[in-house]
Amino acid sequence: MSFAAQAVKESLMREIELKDEVGVEGLNLEPSIFHHLALGAEYQEQVHTLFERDHEPHEGFYLPCGFKSPHGVRFAFKWDRRSYIGIIYDGENYILTKRGKELFPIEFDKRPEYFKLSGSDGTPFKTVGGYTHGDIAGSVLNVAYSNECALKDKGLDCLFCNANATAARYAKKEGVGWKNPRLIDEALKSAREMDGVTHFVLTGGFIPERREVDYYLDVADAIADITGVKDFNGTAVIGAPLDLEIIDKYAESPFDTISINLEVWDPHYFEVINPGKSQQCGGRDHWIKALDYAAKKFGKGKVRTSFVTGIEPKPFTLEGVEYLASIGVISLTGGWNVGLGSALEGHRTPEPAWHWDMHNKVKDILKKHDYKYLDYFNVSAGATTVVSDLLAADEGLFPVQRTLSEKTAIAL
Repeated sequence: MSFAAQAVKESLMREIELKDEVGVEGLNLEPSIFHHLALGAEYQEQVHTLFERDHEPHEGFYLPCGFKSPHGVRFAFKWDRRSYIGIIYDGENYILTKRGKELFPIEFDKRPEYFKLSGSDGTPFKTVGGYTHGDIAGSVLNVAYSNECALKDKGLDCLFCNANATAARYAKKEGVGWKNPRLIDEALKSAREMDGVTHFVLTGGFIPERREVDYYLDVADAIADITGVKDFNGTAVIGAPLDLEIIDKYAESPFDTISINLEVWDPHYFEVINPGKSQQCGGRDHWIKALDYAAKKFGKGKVRTSFVTGIEPKPFTLEGVEYLASIGVISLTGGWNVGLGSALEGHRTPEPAWHWDMHNKVKDILKKHDYKYLDYFNVSAGATTVVSDLLAADEGLFPVQRTLSEKTAIAL
């Protein structure tokens, strides 16, 4: 690696580690600074289609979705006035700060064009699907078909989850509700045509498995009908079906990747943290069998699970990541963001250094099992996590790295 390439990678690594800190600690600022930012016009505003990620509620005013660092690392926005990391406005630029020291100017996410439109029933598309910017591989439409989870009625919510609390706080004010298949497919068609969306993810709260598979297949059929595209590079996020052969239907559908989210690995933590998943879907061992079955049907790297990393001891999660990688499953290990309104609100996720070590260990496990950045991107439906950034940096995929490589090749 040349001196220039090494210097760029070191700068990227510093910014990725700072992203880890922001993910844990949030951003300290007064929302009034965004009076100078055209949120909801030129720049993308948050819409609560499923979760609240900020550490403070913000009813009645917009906050940004995210921003990029000078080297192109994308940060998710999380508001928390207790944080030692902040954003200031100097009259011309927004600048990231740490313990009062100015670090660098940032660039907020531009608003996608499809946000300006509505479906045939008048529903604004911005309430149908969120948009994730992607400079490395592509952009993503993320749709939560339901903005709440049916486990609420049984008193079996996952303890970390704030989907139901978020719906109660924001859904009516922001016009977010259940999405029918036609509405989803109209939004995807517009997002593909207007914003170059290349990936699609369909997720939501818990619903019975027969109803779930019928709904997902209805969405897939409508996409093919409206867009004319039969392979739309989609990820289906489902519960572990008691009848594992239901997974065959997803494998035969246009969805080319699938997610079955364990959340935690240790069996005792699983039972306590995920009471609904433990009692309604066959228990932890069945969820693992479902992942194994899915990997055999979809193929290596086409199945993923998510861990709420930081709730259980690190060795437990790493054991799960290692085992699942060995059977063809990629694990997403984003740091536990303690959700407003969840049963664990007021608890604390581990410190940034804990998570930074976890991210690097997970990256090393994935590389050991020969997973690449694009495998991670496709199965995660474009999640721009710390781990995905680490993989991209190692592979020289950030635009700033590719540009440098191209200049070097020309010089030679």
